[in-house]
Amino acid sequence: MTTQELASALGVSLRTITRDLNWLRDAGLPVTAQRGRLGGVTMLPGSGLDLTRLTPGERDQLSLAGLDEKQRAELNASVESRRALSKIVATQSRRGHELLPLTDVVHVDSRPWLQARTSGTTPASLIGPVRRGRQLRIEYDSSRESCSRVLVVDPYGLLAKAGIWYLVADCARAPRMYRLERITAWKEVDQPRRIRENQTLATVAAALVDQWEHDHAIEVSATIDQTQIERARRILGQRLVQDDHEESATGHKVRIRFLHLEDVRTLLPFGSAITVHGPTEARAHLSDLATNLAHHYAPSPTS
Repeated sequence: MTTQELASALGVSLRTITRDLNWLRDAGLPVTAQRGRLGGVTMLPGSGLDLTRLTPGERDQLSLAGLDEKQRAELNASVESRRALSKIVATQSRRGHELLPLTDVVHVDSRPWLQARTSGTTPASLIGPVRRGRQLRIEYDSSRESCSRVLVVDPYGLLAKAGIWYLVADCARAPRMYRLERITAWKEVDQPRRIRENQTLATVAAALVDQWEHDHAIEVSATIDQTQIERARRILGQRLVQDDHEESATGHKVRIRFLHLEDVRTLLPFGSAITVHGPTEARAHLSDLATNLAHHYAPSPTS
């Protein structure tokens, strides 16, 4: 979020937001701020907060900030925090407050439905060695290989792309993106990083993203029946691009972007309500998928 958005949401001044951000940094949270049109204020996931700096009221309010049970447990991990919390509870008991703590009557689970908890490395755990400019020895569980690899990399920094965190680094002088949830172990190497001259995190990340999208994206042209266009928008989301002037009495001409050819199977539930015009390999793959599906559900021959 931008500082202006934060100030508007909280009903305070920009000066107050700046002061509070500095307070969070002083408390040990990896809060970053980036200027520009696409900039804003970010706090890296996986970070912990020293609860001794919070009042009882502040801690209660924190329970409503989108933290789930696991995240609140991580906040209470330190011995100092547990001691501070026990003092808070004791003080409240003596005062005889009639109001129950918010944490007792409000439960927040911010994870999407049907989404497993992610494992691996958190951004907050890596930010220290990355800022110190050290090499890292990582154990990486690649989806393309049967066993983990141990690699020594030269980090540029951390990239948050489409809700997923990556370590951007050179490996043998070649740029790579490593998904943090696939980094099962890491160790800081007592050697300074050796990155390529005139390269920054921003330039390397932009080049890697452009290359990945060029290598993986496939654009399908199609016509969607009038009765199914709203359903298609809900299911396909931003992958569907509709041109306003390409609407007719029979349907809407659209372009649909997929990362892989195999992903066109997403169109099968629409049946004949979506007609794919191209590319040829997309039409052929849909035909093969539909044929295999028909064979799979064909009636068994009777005696």
